[in-house]
Amino acid sequence: MAVELQAVVMAVYGGSRMQDLTTSIPKPLLPVGNKPLVWYPLNMLERAGFEEVIVVTTKEVQKYIPDMRMKVEVVCLPDDKAPEMGTADSLRHISSKIKSDVLVISCDLITEVALHEVIDLFRAHNATLTMLMQKAPEPSEHVPGQKGKQKAVEERDFIGVDDGGSRLLLLANEEDLDDGLDLKKCIFQRYPRIHMKMGMLDAHLYCLRKYVLDFLADNDSFSSVRRELVPYLVSKQFSHKNVNHETDKKGKKPSGARNERVHIYSYIPRDSLLEMALDKSSWKDHRGDMRESYHGSRLRCYVHVASNELCCRVNSLAMYMEANKQVPQSSICSEEPRVHTTADIVDKLMVGADSMIGEQTKIGEKTSVKHSIVGAKCVIEGRVKITNCIIMNGVIIQDSCSLQGSVICNKAVVHSGADIKDCLLGSGLQINSKEKRVNEIIVGNEQLMEI
Repeated sequence: MAVELQAVVMAVYGGSRMQDLTTSIPKPLLPVGNKPLVWYPLNMLERAGFEEVIVVTTKEVQKYIPDMRMKVEVVCLPDDKAPEMGTADSLRHISSKIKSDVLVISCDLITEVALHEVIDLFRAHNATLTMLMQKAPEPSEHVPGQKGKQKAVEERDFIGVDDGGSRLLLLANEEDLDDGLDLKKCIFQRYPRIHMKMGMLDAHLYCLRKYVLDFLADNDSFSSVRRELVPYLVSKQFSHKNVNHETDKKGKKPSGARNERVHIYSYIPRDSLLEMALDKSSWKDHRGDMRESYHGSRLRCYVHVASNELCCRVNSLAMYMEANKQVPQSSICSEEPRVHTTADIVDKLMVGADSMIGEQTKIGEKTSVKHSIVGAKCVIEGRVKITNCIIMNGVIIQDSCSLQGSVICNKAVVHSGADIKDCLLGSGLQINSKEKRVNEIIVGNEQLMEI
């Protein structure tokens, strides 16, 4: 049975700005709120009523994809090519499996935005592209190893929208605005008032028409959806150029055009009924919902901007910390117990209500856990103080330690009396007894690494 939208979750390589975390743990499997990152888009799709999804990933991640009620088809990219493949390359790789319009979501998106708000915009305007964006969040004050260093800047976009706030007319990276912004006269002829918004972030959630995937399949010059395909589609909305290849009566692109750069308009199916209505109608001043369709703008891009809902992309160490802070307070985890039923805690009153404790974790007497996430199968002995920390799975923390504002990765060991503040401790590494570490990134063979 044909479906209106096929869902695709991109769970491949990435995390170039958080390599200290992803060197030992693939990005899709990073724990947020004691769930792997890839669980969040899958859960969002399941709650929205999707019955199946394609997950594009690697063999390393495949065996750890969480079990879901819906059907999950996993497609692994070639090991030798996966690190260099962008999102557009990945979509091209699975193009033969796409039979309808497609919803593409990155595995690092965690949001409370109602999915139907983006999809309804896509339906109502017969859009070529509908995307989700958010206002750039304030940078986190406490990021392990970065105190006193220049903070990484998010890739922020500058957009222009119509009076309704949803038609995406302009899109540019803020870094490119130093060289000025070229605006087409035809845009102002159709939209005399354009509302400009700065400091926007692409949430990497897109609804795309099937013909866009067909266009991608024949154009291997596109590698990234966010950096190349989306700006291309937005810029071509008001193109006056004739298409490179006329479509035939069935709306199909003629053969023989694969090896040259073809125009997106040659892939948009022709609507014979609309053409006949335009040809026979003597009334031209059409307004209302059909105004755009009637006036011949066949390529239309729309944007939904998240308001006050949780919407974050875990694409940096700062956003990883922020996500673990916000997710336990969100509606996404409202059905999940803060303390797993199998956890063994001696003094339960010393675990804060805003903390999470994973399965089979043991916490000794007089140990306090505040504003923190503790993973599964950890052993935390007595008289330990943990504040604003992320403790991953299988970690051992011996007695009388103090941990503050730090990330402790899988199977690390912190020996008795150690004092750690604003640090990242890599997987399987150890901190010696009574050792004090402040504002450090401790990775590899216990070497210190500056960001």
